[in-house]
Amino acid sequence: MQRVTYNFNAEKNLDILSKAAFLTTKYGDKINTMVIGWGTIGTMWGLPVFIAMVRKSRFTYELLQKAHEFTLTLPYGELPPSALTVCGEASGRTMDKLAACGLSVCPGQKLNTPVLNLPGMHFECKTVYERPMGEENLDKALNELWYTKTPDNYHVFFIGEIVDSYITE
Repeated sequence: MQRVTYNFNAEKNLDILSKAAFLTTKYGDKINTMVIGWGTIGTMWGLPVFIAMVRKSRFTYELLQKAHEFTLTLPYGELPPSALTVCGEASGRTMDKLAACGLSVCPGQKLNTPVLNLPGMHFECKTVYERPMGEENLDKALNELWYTKTPDNYHVFFIGEIVDSYITE
């Protein structure tokens, strides 16, 4: 493990994030990971942050509401063939997605939530703010594109302070 600043490999990390990264959270003995392709790495309130968007209908949302922390894994290598499909489409409410696609976890360095045992960049994030979004302030074209198929299933923004960042091989 190599500890790095949150903005290390920024261009590479943003490229990976735009394709597929993994957001993981844990509460009690329940661990869930989901695929994300939207998010922001930056600075707010003088803190390094990651802003994640999670729909209220997701099991990950339920766990985040209780855990108030999450990790992000940006994979630098090959993934098990079913990882994107299972973690992106299946629900952790009804199955152990990690076992189903052959992924495992490593303990977080500073938080209770683990990181995926994959080579790549890892962020450990403590939720410092959350806010549901709604139609009233959203550009109409974006609303039509992303939210008309599932009305009233808008995302919740989770702003997580990045409390640790590192690369594993």
